Amino acid sequence: MSTDTAGAGAFRTALATAAPTPPADASVPDGVWPLLTALYEELPGSAADGWARAVHGALRAGPPAAGLWAVHAWQAGTVLPLLAAAWPDDGSGAVAALTSLHRAAIRAPVACDSWRAALPPVLLRVYGAAYDHRSAYAEAHANARSYALAHGHTPAEADAYGHRYAELSTDANAAAFAEAHARAVGDALARAYAGDRAGAYAATYPAAQVRAVVRALGRPAPPSVHAAGAAPHPALAPAYGLADVLRSGRRP
Repeated sequence: MSTDTAGAGAFRTALATAAPTPPADASVPDGVWPLLTALYEELPGSAADGWARAVHGALRAGPPAAGLWAVHAWQAGTVLPLLAAAWPDDGSGAVAALTSLHRAAIRAPVACDSWRAALPPVLLRVYGAAYDHRSAYAEAHANARSYALAHGHTPAEADAYGHRYAELSTDANAAAFAEAHARAVGDALARAYAGDRAGAYAATYPAAQVRAVVRALGRPAPPSVHAAGAAPHPALAPAYGLADVLRSGRRP
């Protein structure tokens, strides 16, 4: 077995086991390793292994520049454009505003107050879209319907009651879920970005943020967003977008 093949295998194993640090031969930019492990987990099996090989080759190209530049480049060049395409109704300009900050931060840190203003609207929408509305609605409907039946209502009445309850509770729970997660991560993320610190960024649980983005992108999109046929797996574009950033191996 060649050294390159062995190295790629070790790298893939580290991704698959979500190892706390990458193998020594992989020069991973600050803040990127938890993104890689989360994306590997989200990708379908065959795609995950091919992507891992491509990323490993890109990372062996040379030592990366310090700082969170790769995180910002990925957010500005891949994640936020994907969200903008999935949310054509974003009339507030929140995604565009956050994209501009990430672009600026690729080259120099951006003030914490700017991040504090720009992050919450996008985080709220990401986590709101990531909430599993379908399962929550189905569970709420079933429970409410059973309650109504147990209290003497006809099946038709119980079904209608179940739908009313499910609509109200699912919307409220989704809003609470989004608010809680945006509050939990927003200020810490703003401080990490402003300080350009990998340790502070790691403390914001970036892998969980990746999973939220993938789930948000997996929600049904308007017909105009995807061409006819099955939509691609929602983790593919974020994963290959990050691989493209890593091929540069340096702060632009």
